[in-house]
Parts: sequence; C-alpha cells; structure tokens
Amino acid sequence: MAETSDDLAFAAEFPPATREDWLRLVDGVLKGAPFDRELVARTYDGLAVEPLHARAAAPPPVAARTPGAPWQVSQRVDHPDPAAANAEALHDLENGATALSLVLAGSPGSYDYGLDASDAAIARALEGFHFDAGVTIELDVGPDCKAVSDALVALVKRRGIAPGATAIRFGLDPISAAAVAGESALPLDELAPRLAPTVSDLLALGFKGPFAVGDGRVVHNAGGSEAQELAYALSVAIAYLRALEQTGIPIADARRLIFFRLAADADQYLTMAKFRALRKLWARIENACGLAPEPIVVSAETAWRMMTKRDPWVNMLRAAIAVFSAGLGGADSVNVLPYTAALGLPNRFARRMARNTQLILLEESNLAKVVDPAGGTGGIEDLTQKLCAAAWASFQTVEGAGGVGAALVQGLIQKRVAITRAQRQAAISRRKDPLTGTSEFPDLGEAPVSVLDVAPVIVARHRPPAVTIEAMSRLRLAEPFEQLRDASDRLQAKTGARPKVFLANLGRLADFGERAMFAKNFFEVGGIEAVTNDGFSTSQGPEGAAKTDLDALVAAFKASRAKIGCLCSSDKNYVQEAAAAARALSIAGARRVYFAGRPGDLEPTLRTSGVDTFIYAGCDVLATLQAAHQLVAGFAV
Repeated sequence: MAETSDDLAFAAEFPPATREDWLRLVDGVLKGAPFDRELVARTYDGLAVEPLHARAAAPPPVAARTPGAPWQVSQRVDHPDPAAANAEALHDLENGATALSLVLAGSPGSYDYGLDASDAAIARALEGFHFDAGVTIELDVGPDCKAVSDALVALVKRRGIAPGATAIRFGLDPISAAAVAGESALPLDELAPRLAPTVSDLLALGFKGPFAVGDGRVVHNAGGSEAQELAYALSVAIAYLRALEQTGIPIADARRLIFFRLAADADQYLTMAKFRALRKLWARIENACGLAPEPIVVSAETAWRMMTKRDPWVNMLRAAIAVFSAGLGGADSVNVLPYTAALGLPNRFARRMARNTQLILLEESNLAKVVDPAGGTGGIEDLTQKLCAAAWASFQTVEGAGGVGAALVQGLIQKRVAITRAQRQAAISRRKDPLTGTSEFPDLGEAPVSVLDVAPVIVARHRPPAVTIEAMSRLRLAEPFEQLRDASDRLQAKTGARPKVFLANLGRLADFGERAMFAKNFFEVGGIEAVTNDGFSTSQGPEGAAKTDLDALVAAFKASRAKIGCLCSSDKNYVQEAAAAARALSIAGARRVYFAGRPGDLEPTLRTSGVDTFIYAGCDVLATLQAAHQLVAGFAV
C-alpha cells in the first residue's frame, strides 16, 4: 500500500531516534556490563556481529542468478544399486526435482554411499533420463574423475544426443578428492595439470560445462570456518584456472569452465553472507585477471556436520533454514540432505521431504522472486564484507605457500581447520552451540525412524598412493553426544534399564522446579535417565523454609536403584540443607553427588559434605556425562 500524506504526518509526531539514543537505553539495561561482551557475537573467524546496523549504501551489483528465476531443486542419486538409484531419480524428476546430483562412491559428498564409477553402473542409474530435456546433472566425483567423465561421454554418444544439448556440471575436483582421502595417486601439484586435458577434450566434443569445481564442503565438513571454506574453494578454482589457461584455453573462456559448491547450514545470516561473499571474491579475481565479472554457477548442499541421528526430525528445520539462506544468498542449485541421512541411506519418504522443503519455499513462499533481498541490509552487508576480507587474507596465505596443493602437503590448511574444529567441539561440549534434540531437549523415548537396509559402501584402493597427506576427515557435531545415547541404549538392551541419576529435590516445587528441569535435561542428553520426585518437604524450617525429610530422601534414592544423585533446589534452600543432603546421599551409597547450580561461597562446605561435581550453564557437559557413564555403567564412552 502506498504511503499517504496522513501516514507521513502521523510518523512525524515521533521524535527521530538515533543510535546514541539506543545506546543510552541499552546502557541502562546492561548496568555497566561491557557492551561487547553482552551484545556483540563473534564468528569462528573472529568477525564481530553487531546487534544493530544502519541501512547500508546500495551495494554494487554482483552477477548472480537470473533475476526472478528459481534455483534448481536438486536430488541426490546415491543408492549403490544402480537400478534402485534409477527408480528414485526418475521418481524425483516426476515430482518436482529439476536437477540430479549423481554421487559416486568415495566422493567428498558421498557420506558412505554412492554409485560405482563404472560405465555400466552410470548407464543403468541414468536409464530413461533425457539428457536434452533441460534437466541438469551435477556430478559429485571422487578420485576417478577421468573414468566417470569417460563413462558419461560414452553414454551420451550411445544415446545419440548432441553434447551441446546436455546440461552437465561434471564436478571434476581431484584436489578435493585427495584432501578428503588423505592420499593421491599423483603428486598434488600434478592434479590440476592432469585434469586440464580432460576438460579440453570434453570442450572439444561440444560439452558446455562447467567441468571443474571449487568445492568448499571439504573444509565445512571438516569443521572449518566460513572464511576458510571460501578461501579453500577459491584456491582450488584458481589452481584449475591456471591449468586450463596453460593448455591454451583463453582465460576469459577458462573461467566459464569452473563452478563452485558450498555448504549451507542453519546459521541463516552467515550462510547468506557466505554465498554473497563468494561472488564478490571471484569477481575480484576476475578483475585482477583483467576481466569483467560474469555470473558464476554456485551449487549448495545442506551441511553434513549439522545433521543428527537423535531427534532427526529437527534436521528438517535445519535444512529449511539452510535452503532459505542459500536461496536468498544467490545459490543456483540446492541439494538437501534427507533428514535421516546420518542414520543410513534415506527411504523415499525422507527423499520426498527433502524435495518438498525446497518446493514449498519456491512455489508457496516465492522466495526466488526477490533479487538479493539482503542487498543494502546493514547487518548482512557488514558480515559479507567482513567475510570477504577474512577469506581473502586466508586465500593469500594459501597462495603464498605455493597454492592449494602445496598448502595441503605442508598441512597448512589442515592445521588451521583443526583449530576451528576444536573450537567448535568445545562449544558443543559446553552447549554454547546447542543442538536441539541432541545436546538440548532430549527425548529418551523417541520413536525410531526408518532407513533403507543398505550397507555402507567400502571403496577399495586399487594402487598404492604416490603421496599421503593429513586427511580432511568429515565430522558431525552431534557425534560425541550420540555416542553417550548409544551406550545408554546398549545398556538398556542388555539389562532392561538405562543408567539413572536420582534428583534429590530439596524444599518445595517452587524451590527445586527450575533446577530439577535443568538437571533432567542435562543428564538425559547423555542417555542417563533422571528419576525425579515432588520433593521431601515435611515441615517449616527457619524463616518459613520447607525442611527436607532426609530419611524419606534416602529411601527414595535407594528405591530408584540409581548410582548417582543430584541436588536440586534454590540458592536459599541450599544454604540450609544442601550439605546435610549430600552427606546423606554419600552415606546411602551414591557413587557421586552432583549439585545443580554454581556453589559460590558454599563450595568448600559442599565438597567436604560429599558433593563431587557442580553442573551449571556453561560447564563442560560432555566431559561431565562421559565421567558419569564411567561411574554408572562401568565403561568409558
């Protein structure tokens, strides 16, 4: 609706608000606490994320997806049985998919499944697929780049299709295949030069490409930061660009033969900024080469590392945010990992949910209709520029080391990623980065979900490698907590009961309710069932406080058959009753007594009374639960 003069007059009645006005109000709330500590977040690249930004100046245009055009809805073709893979691929295309990601076993994005690289397997998987119907195929290839491209070329030829009528992104990336495997049949500095003739041959046959890919997922899957992911993708792309130019392909043409692939995760703003930053960074490289920037193809895949086995339904929400962010960030194609991908090979229902996540956002929410909706938004523009600067600095470091191959051999990239990975794992352990359904809000009785009964693919090594490097091994952030839950499930299957913790609730519900809920959540994320109660208050103590019947508490502890106990109450009640309750539990046989909350000045008294461990927001949850499993189950996790 257009503004009227009355609307403007009404708005004029309000005094103008300035940043200084806002800061004065904030200072009143913070009461002297440091602004930067309380309200400024920092990414794993150390980039400051401010709470408030002014509108940014109109950004210079960056060549991106065609305005108003939807991104491609891509579906994985990764079933090891080519016939089953073919059935799923055709079903996906009939129900809304507009692109296919042909995943080969052992590729960076195979996640334990994928097709064999043989001619027969690829031909069977693509049986009935019309190469000239406008549907894109994107390959996710491992070390067998040449074999896969040869098989696809032969298939197109047998079908009598003109190569120029196909839409194939060949996804050739031997550098990333070596980085993930930790080994290569050739020295790493020879991989790009060996790839260039393959690309030249495909180009000569009439295929349009793009052919080589700078795949940032390698770093993202290993726990790296956004700037590290961008820098790696740029470094790989530059290696291929140089090799193609050296084969005689003009650099203006060579750049069009390369595309990019990034991971999209549930951090909406960082993901949007990352995809926008990639285009700006590559445009800077094009300018440095004396070229006017052109649109690049950027493919997205929802992040493997954010996937969870526990409460996998939450993966649908994570994927929806990731698709939203990648799409609005300008991705040309998006591939959603089905919500059960961490549990095994997804069934048709899981694949349908992955497909429909995109279709709803495109067809019902019309997200693709707006061109770069984050453009000019102060926060996103600021984060994009900061990411560009950090990624460019990291990229220059890799180039200064001799390029991506040399940096991988030296372990430079791996060491930097390992530092960030360790920081992420520490944040997960302390629930600074919570995982809903896994490290927060667990459901010990969650219903199992179904996956296909298909064994993971083991990729055989055919010859000894010419070089070995430190592998960029992938991780899922939830795995340490999942191991605790798995141990709990095994104990239940063996004995009929899970490990337990008795909640020693002191006082009335109003005293212990909040901390009892905290303790229940705390222990059950590790599969340790919390045995709770309504407290053991029998009479009024000093100043009207409820007094706990310690005999009843001890009897309830023994009846629970738990081996450990946790005190839960208010700070005021703790002063009166915590020490006596801890002694009572210790005498009754508790192998460890926990205390929910920070002890403050009570700590010396509590420790001498039998309290062993204090649990509170920000403590090392994972280490505490691992030690608890050792106590209650008798084995380390």
